[in-house]
Amino acid sequence: MANTYTQIHIHAVFAVKYRDALIDNSFKQRLYQYIAAILQNNHHKMLSIGGIEDHIHILFGLNPSESIANILLKIKRDSSLWINKNHLTKRHFQWQNGYAAFSISKSAIDRVVKYIINQETHHQKTSFRDETLKILRSLEIEYNIQFIFSNLE
Repeated sequence: MANTYTQIHIHAVFAVKYRDALIDNSFKQRLYQYIAAILQNNHHKMLSIGGIEDHIHILFGLNPSESIANILLKIKRDSSLWINKNHLTKRHFQWQNGYAAFSISKSAIDRVVKYIINQETHHQKTSFRDETLKILRSLEIEYNIQFIFSNLE
């Protein structure tokens, strides 16, 4: 085959360090636009972004020339620098180490987009902890709860 053809959709989730509620509505949409630009500038396809004060969800089409770990590192590093450079929070902003990333089938994209867009409503009923555990269990991903919900970073 002379060319490369892929369709890789990733649902990524990561939290503010210590899960502090630092993502304020005053800059949340600008943050999302900034993250979308990072993805697009690195030849990935932005599909959806949303979250609440302490974490975000991103659905994107992955360019296979870059690893998930590398693009998420860029997003977290560059967006933290942007938030701090523009003094958007009262104290130093950092993302928590690590992330969750799941492959999404094309048939699930609309459902995941709706889920991401409705994060604020969703989290009025479900905590971030419960949400994370539900996703990990439904996908049968092994985990150590000590590392998922530790505030010792």
